[in-house]
Amino acid sequence: MLNSSLVACQSFLFDELLIHWSDKGIDTKQGFSYESMQHNWTRNEVGRIRLLTQCRQLYTFSHASQMHPASEWEAKLTPLFDFIVDHYFVDGRWIFSLNDDLSIKDTHSDAYALAFVLLSFSHYYKTTGDERAISYMQKTHHFLLDNMQAESGGFYEAYPVDMAQIRRQNPHMHLLEGYIAAYHATQDDAYKNVIQSLLDLTLEHFYHKDSKTLREFFTPDWLPDPTTGHQVEPGHHFEWVWLLYQANSILQNADYIDLAQQLWRTASRYGLASNGGVYNQIDGNTFQPIDLEKRIWPITEYLKAITVMPIGKEEKIDRLEKALAFLQTYYFLPDGRWNEYLNADNTAKDFPLPGTSSYHIFLGLAEVIAWAKLNNDF
Repeated sequence: MLNSSLVACQSFLFDELLIHWSDKGIDTKQGFSYESMQHNWTRNEVGRIRLLTQCRQLYTFSHASQMHPASEWEAKLTPLFDFIVDHYFVDGRWIFSLNDDLSIKDTHSDAYALAFVLLSFSHYYKTTGDERAISYMQKTHHFLLDNMQAESGGFYEAYPVDMAQIRRQNPHMHLLEGYIAAYHATQDDAYKNVIQSLLDLTLEHFYHKDSKTLREFFTPDWLPDPTTGHQVEPGHHFEWVWLLYQANSILQNADYIDLAQQLWRTASRYGLASNGGVYNQIDGNTFQPIDLEKRIWPITEYLKAITVMPIGKEEKIDRLEKALAFLQTYYFLPDGRWNEYLNADNTAKDFPLPGTSSYHIFLGLAEVIAWAKLNNDF
């Protein structure tokens, strides 16, 4: 069953989604990715084109080219990289977004987006050997340290800095992902040092020991935000499970594995809906669902977590089969399209195709394919 499910999902990913986005979602003249697509594969102009979207597409096609080389994808990489550098690196730092006509829209530097500069440029470098990527990764790293590092730990959300803004774990999670990729691409100990600091921050502030949950929103001095501090996202728990195992391969520490396993227990107990899929949000104090809708990305993070958790092979395969079947039944659509949101009853909501979501779909399925091949199940 797992083999047949994976064959279908791999075909959806490589033969439909990536081919259609490469053909319809990348501007043929200037090389950038559209921010959003309609379900008929026409461009959906939303008034902005974010650095984040460009970097997620560069990552996805770079990593896909490593797994499944295709000339039509590889031909997109350097034009997309050049577009990112030419349009978003302004006055020595990365800006947030452009208008639909490619004029500058928002000049702030966003920590979340910088995480994806590190991730995408790492994989672009591994795929192409373009040394420019290494240079821009170093510039990004130094900008974060010099301009966005907070005395209370971690990084501020944006530059220019607003010291009163709500602090979030989410940008730090993706910075950890980006720095892990940067370290693997370069073996630079400077990146390893930031990985260590982000893990320390997670253990000290993000993890709520009493409820055994990972919190999302904080005050500037890392206390749970009085309004939103109870909110918990099961998808982020699963994402952290996978990342903690990746980090532990660089900096071995039993505390990271203990945390990953606790986050797994919490999310798999309270975050999985009885009718399938993963809730968007639960209350970290009562464990009751707050948002019963099911966006596509949390279940792809669940796939990643399953592949690294030390559970029995029979249970692992059973969980993978059920999650893949749910994706095929409720999310994946013909011609590489997908449902971005489901209602609580698993009916689909009418929503365009975000240019950021293929990153989640790709990586979730890629990790299952890699695990299955390693374990002779594919």
